[in-house]
Amino acid sequence: MKILLTGVTGYIGKRLLIQLLEEGHHIVCSVRDKNRFGLKLFKDRLDQIEVIENDFLDEKTLDNIPKDIGYAYYLIHSMSSGEGDFEEKEKISADNFRKALEKTEAEQVIFLTGIINEEKLSKHLQSRKNVEEALQSERYSLTSLRAGIIVGSGSASFEIIRDLVEKLPVMITPKWLETKCQPIAIRNVIQFLVGVLGKKFTYNQHYDIAGTDVVTYKQMLLQYAKIRGLKRKIFIVPVMTPRLSSYWLYFVTSTSYPLAKNLVDSMKIDVVANKNNLAEQLNIHLFSYEEAIRMAFDKIKQNDVLSSWFDSFSNQFHDRKVWQYLEVPAEGCFTDKRNMEVDDETAALERIFSIGGKTGWYYADFLWRIRGFLDKLFGGVGLRRGRRNLNHLEAGDSVDFWRVLYADKEEKRLLLFAEMKVPGEAWLEFKIKNGRLYQEATFRPLGLSGRLYWYSVLPFHGLIFNGMLKKLAGK
Repeated sequence: MKILLTGVTGYIGKRLLIQLLEEGHHIVCSVRDKNRFGLKLFKDRLDQIEVIENDFLDEKTLDNIPKDIGYAYYLIHSMSSGEGDFEEKEKISADNFRKALEKTEAEQVIFLTGIINEEKLSKHLQSRKNVEEALQSERYSLTSLRAGIIVGSGSASFEIIRDLVEKLPVMITPKWLETKCQPIAIRNVIQFLVGVLGKKFTYNQHYDIAGTDVVTYKQMLLQYAKIRGLKRKIFIVPVMTPRLSSYWLYFVTSTSYPLAKNLVDSMKIDVVANKNNLAEQLNIHLFSYEEAIRMAFDKIKQNDVLSSWFDSFSNQFHDRKVWQYLEVPAEGCFTDKRNMEVDDETAALERIFSIGGKTGWYYADFLWRIRGFLDKLFGGVGLRRGRRNLNHLEAGDSVDFWRVLYADKEEKRLLLFAEMKVPGEAWLEFKIKNGRLYQEATFRPLGLSGRLYWYSVLPFHGLIFNGMLKKLAGK
């Protein structure tokens, strides 16, 4: 069957795509930029994949959706966006999606949303409810799967829990840690998403999906600590405001501030599933919270994290049309160009494609950490994102406060774009050609502040970039 898959480059979408391909379906992948989609990863499945460019905030871009679509997944989410009113953007996106699908032969739309059983909802959950209503149509059937906290390697919830417990032996926490939730393993989420496909008894129905345990956020942290063999103390104080709670999450964990703010808003509300028999009907074994944590660590130990919440981009990133700069601009830019002969091209290439994250930046890592701290201080992403895979990179991956624009080992080229707070735009490129490693940092300043910034960091560039080049070249 032909399936339209939105959000395909996100945390859920990338994993769902792999499973749907395994099931033998033909997938139409809707992306905002084809350069973002790593088609090379699916070279053995090219006959099953079609990639189209759409922006569901712009109705004019939706005419290329095939009319013979039979089914569709709506996985578009704007909670981590820091620009404007995400509620309005989510509503526009859903309306445009519905109108576009009504022009096709689509029989069923599957929507992954949040559990919304409380009378008073957070801004985020109310937006999810509004989207579900906007997606309803007389032309197709809607199946809504409502999930709470999703636990898996690379999920936002898991990475936040991991950051908190691994880094803080003692935690002074806000009172929302006493809120109840019912987490679900990412493996179960994918099973439900695939399981309801084409099942007529799920048409025009909504289901809460969750794991076996109802726990508080405090219990989630302590259970994680127990699994990891860590002794942790948690003290809850009633005086921490939502703003302070958001900043606490932002500075301690790898999350962005907009996401931290929306998470804190949602965490004040119980997210417990209403019972249903969908798991039994689809023959799905539900995992406990402890099992979900252990499965996540199995993937991390195997260096086999399929996707991360960092994979999702903000609207601002797309609005800047960064993907057009696969060839780095030259006009109006400052550059730091260096090159050096390499003794072993293969070894040098492995070092380049392992840069960042746990590996570090090969020289003066303490200066990189200081830069990451300053970035966090001014509202940036900092260094805590790390990287999804220790030695493999693809377009769209995050590497600390950089984003991969291009990565090809055969071409021996890696191009990074800066997502840290800078008064301008910055690129860092590595290429190996004819036995020489070429390393080039490019900065396009924004006004006088950009020029002052470049000259202020120039002395550090001489130290850091020269030392990094030597290490990468194996000297």
